[in-house]
Amino acid sequence: MKTFAIVLLIFVFSATAFAAKQYSYFRVGNPTDVTTATAAGTVLMGGGTDVDAAFQWMCQRSGNGDFLVIRAAGTDAYNPYIQQLCPQENSVATLIIPNSTAASDSFVVSTIQHAEALWIAGGDQSNYINFWQGTPVESALNNLIAQGVPIGGTSAGMNVLSQFLYTALASQGVTSTQALANPYNKYITLGENFVNISILQGLIDDPHFVTRDRMGRDLAFLCRIYNNGWSSLPRDIAIDEQTALLLDSKGNGTVVGNSTVYFLQAPGVPQMCQPGVPLTYQNISVYRINSSGSFNVPNWRGNGGTTYTVSANAGVLSSTQAGGGIY
Repeated sequence: MKTFAIVLLIFVFSATAFAAKQYSYFRVGNPTDVTTATAAGTVLMGGGTDVDAAFQWMCQRSGNGDFLVIRAAGTDAYNPYIQQLCPQENSVATLIIPNSTAASDSFVVSTIQHAEALWIAGGDQSNYINFWQGTPVESALNNLIAQGVPIGGTSAGMNVLSQFLYTALASQGVTSTQALANPYNKYITLGENFVNISILQGLIDDPHFVTRDRMGRDLAFLCRIYNNGWSSLPRDIAIDEQTALLLDSKGNGTVVGNSTVYFLQAPGVPQMCQPGVPLTYQNISVYRINSSGSFNVPNWRGNGGTTYTVSANAGVLSSTQAGGGIY
C-alpha cells in the first residue's frame, strides 16, 4: 500500500508539473530584465523573407530593451537573427504559447508585460485567435500597446493587428477566385478587436498580397465588413512579401523592403454582395507605394505613390490602370 501511495504521489506531481508549464521559452542576451524608455510604433510585414530594417527600427524604438517574439508553434530561430541585427538589445527571447492554458500562465503574462518590443511571428492566425483571444495574453498585448511599446507582426502575425481581421478559422484559406464567385464563401471567416492599435481602427489588413493574388478576396472582405455594419467606408492595408510598413504613433507610414504596399478604400455600399452570387463592388480606390512613398493612415493620404481604382463586376476584376492591371 505504501509503494502504491508513493507511485500515485509521483504521478500526481508529474501531471501537475506538466500542466503548470505548457509554454516554451528561449532567451539570449542578458538574463536580467531592464526597463527602458520606448517609442510607440507598429510594423506590418507582408510575409516571406523577413525585412532586416523593420526589426532594426523596432529595436531603436525599444530603447535597446528586451525584445520578445511570441508564436503558437515553431522554434526560437528569431533569437539569433534579431540579436545579430540589434546587438545592443538587452535580450531577445521567444515565447511559444501553444494553447489557452499556456496563455493564462503567470510567467507567460509577466514575460509579455516586461517586453520593450513585441513581435508576433507568422504561422496560422486561427491559432492566435483560438489560443489567445479572451485570455490574459490578449490583455497583456493591449497593455503593452497602451504603454507605447512597439509591436509588429508578419504574415499571420500581421493579420491579427488590425481592428477587423481574417481569422482563417475554416478548414482552409479562401482564394480570390472563391471569394469573387461568392463573397459569403464558407472559407471567409472574419473577426474584430483582437488587439487595440488606434491607428489601425476601422480597417483590415492582408499579407502576401501580390504574391498570392489576394486583391479579389480583399474586395470580398471589404464588402462583408460593410454588410456586417462594422464600417460604412471599409479600408484595407495590403502588403506584398519581403516588404514592411513602418507606422509611427501618429500613423505616418514608410516602406522598407523589396515590393509594395496597397491602401484600399471602398466607397460605401456594394452593388452586389450576397451569398452565392458573384461579387460586384465598383470603384475601390487604391493607393500603392514602395520605399519611395509614404502614407498617413488617419488622414488616408499618401505621397510619392500611384492612385487608381479597382472594380469587381460579376466576379471579374478590372482597374483604371493602363493595361487594366489590378496591382
